[in-house]
Amino acid sequence: MNPLVLASVAFALFVVCPRMAGMVHVIAESTQVSMIQASVIGTALSLPLLVAMTLIFRHYGLVAALGFCVLTDFGAALVMREVSLKAGLETLIIAMFVIFGVRIATLVSSWLP
Repeated sequence: MNPLVLASVAFALFVVCPRMAGMVHVIAESTQVSMIQASVIGTALSLPLLVAMTLIFRHYGLVAALGFCVLTDFGAALVMREVSLKAGLETLIIAMFVIFGVRIATLVSSWLP
């Protein structure tokens, strides 16, 4: 099979994660919009951001790419705060769990031989 197809399928499967399901649920419930519509339109809007993150990673490394991702998470929290303070807070908490998760994963994996 074509390596580009394999890599693309692997990435598509990786992007689908419980965090995305939780976020689309919070967003859809807070705004009373369709989860499907929010997922489809949000995915289309995220494509340039995914490309930007990839380019940042390639040129500046993991820390810079992670910094970009943190900024987009905080941006999501700010956008959701316009909907409701509760939704903004939930979004911020989910973002913080990701940040802490990355730090903890690095720490735990450093203990391995």
